[in-house]
Formats: sequence, structure tokens, C-alpha cells
Amino acid sequence: MHSTHLLLEEPIRMASILEPSKASFFPAMTKIVGTLGPKSRSVEVISGCLKAGMSVARFDFSWHDPEYHQETLENLKAAVKLTKKLCAVMLDTVGAEMQVVNKSEKAISLEADATVVLTPDAGQEASSELLPINFDGLSKAVKKGDTIFIGQYLFTGSETTSVWLEVSEVKGDDVVCVIKNSATLAGSLFTLHGSQIRIGLPTLTDKDKEVGLPLIFALKDGSNGESDLPLKDVRQAREFLSKLGDLYQTQIFAKIENVEGLNHFDEILQEADGIILSRGNLGIDLPPEKVFLFQKAALYKCNMAGKPAVVTRVVDSMTDNLRPTRAEATDVANAVLDGSDAILLGAETLRGLYPVETISIVGKICSEAEKVFNQDMFFKKTVKYVGEPMTHLESIASSAVRAAIKVKASVIICFTSSGRAARLIAKYRPTMPVLSVVIPRLKTNQLKWSFSGAFEARQSLIVRGLFPMLADPRHPAESTSASNESVLKVALDHGKAAGVIKSHDRVVVCQKVGDASVVKIIELED
Repeated sequence: MHSTHLLLEEPIRMASILEPSKASFFPAMTKIVGTLGPKSRSVEVISGCLKAGMSVARFDFSWHDPEYHQETLENLKAAVKLTKKLCAVMLDTVGAEMQVVNKSEKAISLEADATVVLTPDAGQEASSELLPINFDGLSKAVKKGDTIFIGQYLFTGSETTSVWLEVSEVKGDDVVCVIKNSATLAGSLFTLHGSQIRIGLPTLTDKDKEVGLPLIFALKDGSNGESDLPLKDVRQAREFLSKLGDLYQTQIFAKIENVEGLNHFDEILQEADGIILSRGNLGIDLPPEKVFLFQKAALYKCNMAGKPAVVTRVVDSMTDNLRPTRAEATDVANAVLDGSDAILLGAETLRGLYPVETISIVGKICSEAEKVFNQDMFFKKTVKYVGEPMTHLESIASSAVRAAIKVKASVIICFTSSGRAARLIAKYRPTMPVLSVVIPRLKTNQLKWSFSGAFEARQSLIVRGLFPMLADPRHPAESTSASNESVLKVALDHGKAAGVIKSHDRVVVCQKVGDASVVKIIELED
């Protein structure tokens, strides 16, 4: 594994680039989030997505009703059982999103230099001259000269499916706009985005609660729940989840999609469990030449905070094509080199023609990029940022990674009950997989006893390099030497079955023994 680890700063034999990649149980250390929808919600296709490398399934609340998503979730559960692949669930709320409503679903042709009126009168029929929207405050938020973008997935790079409008005047509740490019809008809903315009919409809408609650409760028996929420008020979302019993554990990922998110990034990062860089919207709010700079800065901050960062909109062309463009392939690799934990696929898997192939190709690109990721430089940079004195856990985590690299270990095994120790190890981006052995905790609500652990295991499926397994609940995290050895054997057997551990390999183990945290190195026999 380590013989193929290269650095871009070192000379690379050009012929080696053409050597075929070796198959691996883990397609890549970087995780892939796939959005399930019309083209990817059957048990057969979901199974294919899981085998190709999808570790998080995203449900987009802006489409369909609770029953539709519930049916998709049941199919996901069946696929997980069939493939024996763990999968977390991300619930993407609608949040503060303005939309054009096209009840007839007929294609709408818009011609450059013509005018179109945006109206909050939802009873009107959508046409080339009039577009009804779901928000009655737009006329109060915009002024002449402001820019508005409309499209099914905003600007995809193809100006035939998205339209750019410039506000020419405001008439009461209506907004009159000049069309800047010819386009055809197809479908029932189109996203409307005002560039650098502050819109007073609620973070957690009634629809989010209506659609989300049934699905969130269903997750108790199935996959882990993660909420993908707008950046405006993470605390409000956490307060809402705190009233749902065990689901207070649901992680909240803040979606950064405009200049407001950029300006308040540090406090959002501190409050949220992770960050999603919504580049479709960001690409509209920011000048094109500044998008890469924000991506690099945001990913660096997430990496140093040890919080997962997810990048979106990387292979849009694969919605209709079997291969990504050269620019898209490079973009995926650069996201990995910049420090992204996961790549999120939206339209590519939701309505794309090749969901399984897209996941597979993105995974291969990530895997190749990881081989030239400068881990040594990243490790030193992270240690310097953390500073001294380190916390007890941070010191153990960094020591485990340093030891694993020095002895060329094939894997790091971490025993954990909350998942925090394993996430800290992954924060230092070791070149080998981190096998997180989650030890369930016994708990009671005074009516019945139950084991925790499934949530913690699945939530690590969005963290780069972290691969969870749930241990036998009869073995607590702090336990006797004999029981620890028993759990370790199960973990080693799992690693061998996965093909990441072989005879004579060295393995670094991180665990608690009594009150002490221990990092040990073991060498496997035949």
C-alpha cells in the first residue's frame, strides 16, 4: 500500500502513471455521498451504488413527499442487508430556498433580451412571460440592477438549462426582469437564487419538519441520520432535534452557499458538526476567480477543526454522459488534495443516467489523488496548528498516526464508544485506513435497556479514511485484557477479510485499558 504512495513534489516516472490501479476493498479513503432519486432508488441500483463506493445516501426534501422518501429508505435498508455494506443517511432540508413553481411541467422557453415577470401569485400558470414563485418578499429584497439566477440545479455550466436575469423594475409584489441568455426550463420546480441578496426565509421550514420527521424516526431502525441544513441558524435545528429523544445525536452539517456564509464561516464551523460547500450557489455569489480560493480556505479550516468537509458539484456532465470532462476529473482530484472528506453527488445520481458508474469513477479519481497527498506536510501543519500543550486525546491520536507511519502499518485500529477518538486519529490524515471499532454502551430510559453505538458507527462514514465496525456489546470500551484481545481478534479478522491486513503486517492499536490510553504496535504472524 505504501510503496504506491507518491508525492507530487518528487519525480514521478511518467510510465508509472499508466500502470493500472490495484483493486481494494475500500475504493477510496475519501467518502462519496450519493443522492437517491428517480434513477437510483431501486434496491438493485442502490446495491450497485453501495458496492461502487457510496457510504452516505442523501435524501433531498425539495423533491416529493414523505411516502416517496420512506419507500426509498426501505429500499436502502434492503440494499444494505443484501450487500452487507454500512451506509449513513443525510437528510437535506429545503430550508431558505426560493423556487419557481411550474404546475403544468411544460418546458418554458426564455429568449435573451425579452422580459419576464416573477410573481408571488401561485395561482398563475408559468409561461415565458410570467414565472410564479413560492416567496412573497422578493420584491422587498431586490432593487434595479440585481442579478437573479433560475434553473433546475442553478448554473451547471450549460446556459441552455439555466437562466440569468437582471432586475429592471419592481411593481408592487412583482419583479420585472430582463432575460440575459436564452434557455429552456424543464420540470416542475426550479431553484431561484438572488446573487448577494439577503432573503428573509426560515432556516427550518414547516415542510422540512413535515417531510423530515417521519423519515428521521424511521432511521432509528435503519441508517444513521445526518441533517444537511442551511447555515442561518444551526442552533435552531439542534433545538428541534433535541426534542426527538435519541435523535438528539443526529449530526448537523451547515451548507455554505452564499457570501453571508463566507462572512460568518468561523462561528458556523464552531457550532456545526460538519460543513458542506454548496458550490452551485457559491459559484453564483462569488466571482469565478474567487471560488477556488474560498474552497481551499474553508477546507483548511475544517481540517484543522477536525470536522468533516463535503464538496459538491464536481461531475455535472456525468448526469448525461458516461465520462467526466477533463476539468471535472481534475476538480475531483483537487478537492481531495485540498482536504475534502467527502464528495457529494447530486443530479448525477438523483436523475443521472449512470449513477453507479459515476460513483465508481469518482472513487477511482479520489483514490489516485490520495496517493500523491502530502501527508507528511499535512501532519506537521496540523500539529503546529493544534499547538502545545495538547489535550490527552489529541496527543494519543497524533502519536498513533506518527507511529503507524514510522512502522509502515497497514491499518490503525481504534477502540471507541463515542467515535471521538477515531475521528481525531482521522483528522491527522494517516495514509492507511483507520478501522474504528465502536463498542456499544448499555443505557436505559427507566422503561427499557438498549445499546447505543449504531449512530456513532454510521456517523463516521462521512469522515475521510475512517471505516467503522460495531463490536459485540458484551465487551465494554474499558475492559479486561482478555476481553480486549477478543475484540481485537475480531477486528483483525475483519481487516483480513477486507484485504487490508496480511500476514507479517504491522498494525497500530489505540485503546483504553482502565484509566490509561494505550497505543501499541503488533506484528501479525502467519
